[in-house]
Amino acid sequence: MSPDSAPFNWHNPYPTLRMPVLARNVVATSQPLAAQAGLRMLWKGGNAVDAAIAAAATLMIVEPVSNGLGSDCFAILWDGKELVGLNSSGVAPAAWSPAYFAAKYGTDGNGLAQRPIRGWDAVTVPGAIAGWEVLHRRFGKLPFADLLEPAIEVAERGHSVAPIVAHKWALAIPQLEDQPSYAEAFMPHGRAPKVGEKFVFKAAAKTLRLLAKEGPRSYYEGEIAEAIAAYSRACGGAMTLDDLRQYKPDWVKPISKRYRGYDVHEIPPNGQGIAALIALGILDKFDLASLPVDGVDSQHLQIEAMKLAFADIYRYVADPRSMEVTPAEMLDDGYLAERAKLIDMGRAKDPGFGMPKSGGTIYLTAADESGMMISFIQSNYMGFGSGVVVPGYGISLQNRGVGFSMDPKSPNVVAGGKRPFHTIIPAFLTRDGAPVMSFGVMGGDMQPQGHLQTVARMLDYQQQPQAACDAPRWKVNRDFTLDIEATMRRDTVAGLEARGHRLKSIDDPYMDFGSGQFIWRLSDDPDHGYVAASDSRRDGHAAAF
Repeated sequence: MSPDSAPFNWHNPYPTLRMPVLARNVVATSQPLAAQAGLRMLWKGGNAVDAAIAAAATLMIVEPVSNGLGSDCFAILWDGKELVGLNSSGVAPAAWSPAYFAAKYGTDGNGLAQRPIRGWDAVTVPGAIAGWEVLHRRFGKLPFADLLEPAIEVAERGHSVAPIVAHKWALAIPQLEDQPSYAEAFMPHGRAPKVGEKFVFKAAAKTLRLLAKEGPRSYYEGEIAEAIAAYSRACGGAMTLDDLRQYKPDWVKPISKRYRGYDVHEIPPNGQGIAALIALGILDKFDLASLPVDGVDSQHLQIEAMKLAFADIYRYVADPRSMEVTPAEMLDDGYLAERAKLIDMGRAKDPGFGMPKSGGTIYLTAADESGMMISFIQSNYMGFGSGVVVPGYGISLQNRGVGFSMDPKSPNVVAGGKRPFHTIIPAFLTRDGAPVMSFGVMGGDMQPQGHLQTVARMLDYQQQPQAACDAPRWKVNRDFTLDIEATMRRDTVAGLEARGHRLKSIDDPYMDFGSGQFIWRLSDDPDHGYVAASDSRRDGHAAAF
């Protein structure tokens, strides 16, 4: 990769408060205090992995609406020689099955078990802390306790709540205030904190100090694990100490698809990253760059490719041990060429799935001057997740169990020890085997759509990362209706509607249109540095030196 591997037009045509950041060491996150925490580790002589863990821990305190000490995580890492992936998403408690939920919550009109969206019976074993452990053990340079210092300090001393976080916090209260110990942790004055109000989280600081002293395994085998299991038992949940003890993350080989001479990499299923690869594989059959970047033809083509991808992943993606088809079959060029033929440039469609030939989330990225780059994501899922908080420990638990199907015929049917369909996905870009960009866009189903839209803008239209980040976005919903960001050109919106797209009027950038962080390597020589971007849809920041 040569210095001209960043062939960007450095002009930004979109309204923005951000400029791209260029430096040899970068941490880009959705919250400035977290970015500074990561940078602090780099100043101390740590590497990109140390920075990512420090930033991730701090984000659990400063952005609790998106993640917490009961999150899951994933990562894709360039270690200087190769690309490696980590799946640290949680598994179902051993007791879970359709029969478990049917006995407890009854069945719906189709005879399928019902299940809650919040509470203990939405919580799978949290994977984030185990993910930190294995990342640090394999790649970290600084002592693990050092990485938690910034988060402990912020939790104990408190911090002033940022504007977008405060807004989402307030919206979550009516849904979650009755969940076990939620109000005690997150309603210190009987309400959500206001913008600029100080929030102190001593219970989380206690847990972080235990992790620093006893090591991350104590979350699954020690005092912390016992507290989680005891509270589950007290609340009638299914999670046990054995469920926690038996959990371990998986190192995985990223899956990839060639697009415009680059390779886009994602974590393989149970995540939805393959949706971005399918959509890009379909787009690759068209001359997208010949169409005006913000015009209706370009946007329609990308939307239709994304819809075809979603039709397949909702049908086939699950824990890989139970999938009917392989990722390779879903990404086969011949198959994607046939799917591409289904796109009508004059009309929107609601596609069905194909038949491959058988044989609230936070995202951050960090890169250092040695060339190490990490793409990292962790999440509690729906805002604060399950709403359950382990008292005295500040552990807010995710609700990833919602990702399971209750249909026994589905490859994604719930079962003990199984991973559910997962939305959070880190991503990475390489060219000729060399690292180019670590990136991600958080926000539920928006994530693969954000990957598609930003990659197309950078590779087809040479938009620099901050411009690609700031550009207006669309979002395909599960019913194939379309959300359109308010900043999109009016003539483009009218053109999409004229082609039959069913539009909704949504202006909620926090979740509906995602939030991304991007670090692009400027040349083969890491001493040349990187260019970074941070999404203005959150309180984000790219910190560098």
